[in-house]
Amino acid sequence: MHVLFLCVANSARSQLAEGLARALGPAHVTFSSAGSAPTSVRPLAIEVMAEVGVDIATHASSALADVDLSQVDCVITLCDDEVCPVVPTGTRRLHWPTADPAGFEHEPMNDQRHRFRVARDTIRAQLIDFFATMT
Repeated sequence: MHVLFLCVANSARSQLAEGLARALGPAHVTFSSAGSAPTSVRPLAIEVMAEVGVDIATHASSALADVDLSQVDCVITLCDDEVCPVVPTGTRRLHWPTADPAGFEHEPMNDQRHRFRVARDTIRAQLIDFFATMT
């Protein structure tokens, strides 16, 4: 089974989800992430994942166009207010709207960290529920 986490930039939410899924999910499942307009992994995503013992420092943003969707069993979109990338009909799709923690550089660093922690913890709770349905 292959689960793909998808958002626009593949810089925060989908990176958090991929890292958490690899750490918490079943070993027989492949987890990856991509974005419709990839940028680079946000340093705060790396930082808040390290707080929970998950290293995503070597992750890189990937383009959805580079993913062979015929090999993906489930796509989980994490977009909230922005438009989510479209996935082909027939692919199982779940939608976990998660507020984008990125793009608030004008805020104090502690507030920015808090946004990333909220996204991380929200996604972790959804993953735990998702994994419970896999058994």
